[in-house]
Amino acid sequence: MTALDDIYDVYGTLEELQLFTDAIRRWGDLVEAYLIEATWYHKGYKPSLEEYINNAWISLGGLPILSHLFFPLTDSIEEEAVKSMHKYHDIVHLLCTIGRLVDDMGTSLDEVKRGDVPKGYMNENNASEQEARKHIRSLIEQTWKMMNKEMMDSPFSIYFVEVCANVTRMTQLIYQKESDGFGMQHSLVNKNIRSLLFEPYE
Repeated sequence: MTALDDIYDVYGTLEELQLFTDAIRRWGDLVEAYLIEATWYHKGYKPSLEEYINNAWISLGGLPILSHLFFPLTDSIEEEAVKSMHKYHDIVHLLCTIGRLVDDMGTSLDEVKRGDVPKGYMNENNASEQEARKHIRSLIEQTWKMMNKEMMDSPFSIYFVEVCANVTRMTQLIYQKESDGFGMQHSLVNKNIRSLLFEPYE
C-alpha cells in the first residue's frame, strides 16, 4: 500500500495513473480513492473537509490491513461478520477516519511543501493552521468516542475488536506530537524502536 500511495503521490502523470488504475481496478476502493486524490492534486482542486474525509478514510488503507488480521483472530467465522467488515462496518470506518486525521496532522505541512493541495478545513473556513489543527484534534476526540461506543456492541470477536482499538492507538503513536513517524527516517518512533531493540537497558 505504501508503494501504491507513492506512485499516486509522486511518480505518475494523471494519464498514467488512470491507466494504472484501470489495470488494477479489481483491487477496488483503495486505488479508486488514490486516483481521486491524484486527480485533485493534478487539477489543483481543493476539496471541502467533508469531501476530503469521505474519500481519505478509504485511502488510508485500513480494510486491507484489517482483512489480514480478521481471520486469524476469529474462531467462529460468521458470514454476517465477514460481510459487515467488508462493507465498512462503523468500527472499520471510524478506525480509518481517526487514522487518516492523525496521519494528516503529521504529514500535511510536508505534503503542501511538495506541491499538494491543502486539505479540507483550511480551504472552507479560511482558518489558520493553528485553528485547523485544533478543529481536527476535536474531530479525533469525537470519533474516538463513537468508536468506543461501537466496540461495545459489534458482530466481531473480542480479539478483533481489541486489535482494531490497538491499530488505532498505534496510528496515533506513529504520528505522535503531530509529526511523521512513518515516512521520516529519523522520527521519534524510529528512535524509540532502535532504542528498544539495540540499546542496552540499564
